[in-house]
Amino acid sequence: MPTRQQVLDFIASSEEPAGKREIARAFGLKGQEKIQLKALLRDMADEGLIDGNRTAFHRMGGVAKVTVLRVVEIEDGEAYAIPDSWQPDDASPPPRLRIVEPKGKAARRDGALKVGDRVLCRTEEAGQGWRAHPMKKLAHHEDQMLGVVEIDGGGKGWLAPVDKRVRNAVPIADLAGAEAGNLVLAEPAGRSPRSGVKVTAVLGDPLAPRAFSLIAIHKHGIPFTFPGEVLEEGQIAAKLPLAENKREDLRHLPIVAIDPSDARDHDDAIWAQPNEAGGFDAIVAIADVSFYVRPGGMLDREARKRGNSVYFPDRVVPMLPEVLSADVCSLRSGEDRAAMACHLTIDSEGRITEFRFTRALVRIAEVIAYEEAQRRIDTGEAPEHLNNLWAAWRLLESARSKRDPLELEIPERRVRLDEHGKIVEIAVRERLDAHRVVEDFMIAANVAAAKALESKVAPVVYRIHEPPSREKLVALKEYLSTFDRNIALGQVITPGLFNRLLKDVTDEAERILVMEAVLRSQTQAYYGPRNAGHFGLALGSYAHFTSPIRRYADLLVHRALVDAFGLEQPAPKADVPGTSGLSERDRADLTRIAEAISAAERRAMEAERETIDRYVAAWLSGRVGETFTTRITDVQKFGLFATILGLGGDGLVPVSTLGWERFNYDERAQVLEGEQSGTKFAIGQIVELKLAEANPLTGALKFEPVDGPGSKIEPRGRAMEFKKKGDFQKKGGHMAGKRGRPGNIRHQGKRR
Repeated sequence: MPTRQQVLDFIASSEEPAGKREIARAFGLKGQEKIQLKALLRDMADEGLIDGNRTAFHRMGGVAKVTVLRVVEIEDGEAYAIPDSWQPDDASPPPRLRIVEPKGKAARRDGALKVGDRVLCRTEEAGQGWRAHPMKKLAHHEDQMLGVVEIDGGGKGWLAPVDKRVRNAVPIADLAGAEAGNLVLAEPAGRSPRSGVKVTAVLGDPLAPRAFSLIAIHKHGIPFTFPGEVLEEGQIAAKLPLAENKREDLRHLPIVAIDPSDARDHDDAIWAQPNEAGGFDAIVAIADVSFYVRPGGMLDREARKRGNSVYFPDRVVPMLPEVLSADVCSLRSGEDRAAMACHLTIDSEGRITEFRFTRALVRIAEVIAYEEAQRRIDTGEAPEHLNNLWAAWRLLESARSKRDPLELEIPERRVRLDEHGKIVEIAVRERLDAHRVVEDFMIAANVAAAKALESKVAPVVYRIHEPPSREKLVALKEYLSTFDRNIALGQVITPGLFNRLLKDVTDEAERILVMEAVLRSQTQAYYGPRNAGHFGLALGSYAHFTSPIRRYADLLVHRALVDAFGLEQPAPKADVPGTSGLSERDRADLTRIAEAISAAERRAMEAERETIDRYVAAWLSGRVGETFTTRITDVQKFGLFATILGLGGDGLVPVSTLGWERFNYDERAQVLEGEQSGTKFAIGQIVELKLAEANPLTGALKFEPVDGPGSKIEPRGRAMEFKKKGDFQKKGGHMAGKRGRPGNIRHQGKRR
């Protein structure tokens, strides 16, 4: 039999969970010896030498060498976890381990960790703390689940999911006063899945106004309430004097903010006037958030944790408390505001020949909606300062055309609500020249910020969009061959190559398919301190500078500019951190912070998209049975996915509803074909479908043929005819690839 010390040494050195079976095998114990070992382990536990259970022991007060951890917090881009098996009634608090996440391909394979993730880790003591090295991310197991209470005929409660990817309800062991139809938070009632769940919070009516965004907030773990100390620090920061004598005074200039009519904050404004060289002098004024939010404070920690603001149709979850985001930092018309001013000199060919940055005092002449600004230009009612902006933009546009960035027409759905939160309209947001004016000025300022920091050899948080991978280009080439089109992979791949490809497609239906294929071939944009260029914008250096109210990346760029150009303004209050530049921690942690805010951006995009889908389903729930013109967006063995033209919202058409005959699925061509009729369904086809179901809780739609399940659908337009040789004959089009878009380029200038 091993001694107590030998058992402790084995547990400490084991590279796998050390339970009773592993200990017995290590010491060659058999039969009666295993019974003696069981007694020894029980005695060691009673003596306080070890802790755990028969499947995994660890030294008392420590952590098993290999164990399952549960992520409980993400701070500064680092994940912290506790042992998943730790019980709340344990005598001592659970040890807190910092997870050292992998880099490179391993990181991309598993994705960034988030609160609630369970990870099998190898652990080690480090100094006064513990570190954990991930071995495998385990199946998702949320401590808290979001769902709607349902009561069956026997009075038993069930938790119905609000995620359309989850199909099964979960039994509720403890309703805690919740009633049928309530939207609730719940957590496992025990270790076994058969234990069901217990309700921990009742959130109310799932179909009430503002509930759809609340579902997304809880599902994705988005922080949406500010701790009291953060709000208190925000109030203190909001009262900081503007130090007018230390700022460039630009209050005499008619600087204007052009924003969406439903904008909750205004962090950018623009001005331009002709110069003697035939070009323009311009100013892009950006809210000086770095003056109010300084490194090391509670405000900064909370903003870094959130990463960005999240925008829903019914609410915004801001990165900063509203006293700053919607008031003191927001560039309101007629009020003095602190700004970081980017001065640009635009030559007659639209090139930026000079730039400089100052801290300024501005008084916005007017906040104008895109539609109103465009109306004034179109009707000739625009004042001189608006006409100057359009004239300067035409020069920027000419330079942009020479640069030839990627031009993709990506519709953006807009949900308009009334004062009671009810849906008034859902429509695609119109794309105007006014959008392009603001976007091109913002791009110019972002480029200037990146180049200015590079000129000072200062840290830069770049906005990076890498070229498409070889694998995606090969897939795109194969797809384009179905249209008798070709893309040569031996040449340098540029955005202009894709633009010319799209320009050559004259058939509108085919053009939509090719454009979606090009979009899906693109990589996802992200933040990082090492420059890799911005492929989509055809720019060598690009940073986000223009939205520090709602993006932490921009705030870091502002701080770097403060340091690089000597723009420091110490806070005159002792209870506000001193520097408004980069802290030493910022400089040391830029890579990790960039990874964290990139993950936060992806989380926000998914939450926003899901919420729009729920609103679309709610909008359509009263129109079940109506016929809609749809376009097929995906074809799978089990059916089609189609989206309503002009509205969006993907819905499933089960293959069982397509007709009386058997439909065979061609995986390579992504086509469903009827055995007898030869009817083919392919991506891109326009079909008339009847809405059969619309579930606002999950955002899921379901379609069926107009005359009911089993009746024939007549695809309008042309399809793809698959030939036995392995190639395709053009009769229309289909789309290779899965549903969904990478979300790396948004035409409204919000996420380039």
